[in-house]
Amino acid sequence: MRELIELVGKTDIYLLDLILSGKIPAECSVLDAGCGGGRNLHYFLRRGQEVFAVDRSQEAVARAMNLALKLGVPADDVHFRTAEIANLDFLDDSFGLVVCNAVLHFARDEDEFESMVEEMWRVLAREGILFCRLTSNIGIENLVTPLGAERSRRWCRLPDGSERFLVDLDYLLELTKKLDASLLGPIKTVNVQNQRCMTNWVLKKKRNGKDNPARS
Repeated sequence: MRELIELVGKTDIYLLDLILSGKIPAECSVLDAGCGGGRNLHYFLRRGQEVFAVDRSQEAVARAMNLALKLGVPADDVHFRTAEIANLDFLDDSFGLVVCNAVLHFARDEDEFESMVEEMWRVLAREGILFCRLTSNIGIENLVTPLGAERSRRWCRLPDGSERFLVDLDYLLELTKKLDASLLGPIKTVNVQNQRCMTNWVLKKKRNGKDNPARS
């Protein structure tokens, strides 16, 4: 067990499932968009892949850098940056894997949500994978409370008392189509005792797809 923890750390179990499926090339570069303390970078850092991390919080970026250093990986301000996901300072088609875990549901409205998604899509390489895990209303549609239109009709209070921007299945499928993306697998949702629902939305960029069809 100790060896397993040393290898994967506290990597999200659903990202770990994607890793174990063998669909992520060992040589691809990885971006964690909204990295927090870097827990989802642990495996990739140990594996020796080139890792980049951004977060709007300087403190979070510093913690991610410290994790890299503890794992014996050099950490600099090229690979670890304070930045907004909607404004990434990377070239198009830069990363084979972009991870965005428990971040998108903090979007203020549809414009911010879609700007973040489109920007991550821009920096994702051809045939790359975008892994998103976010709160949704899928399965608890009648249990969430809309909080008014001053932010977005999607801004709601969940039964657990938290407030989030909530997507639904139709919205995710619509965005998948706009991006000209392929679903890497079915959209999966975990219902946590009717208190909140967490959804996995995992996309693959086509070899000849458009960079940002959602903006066209």
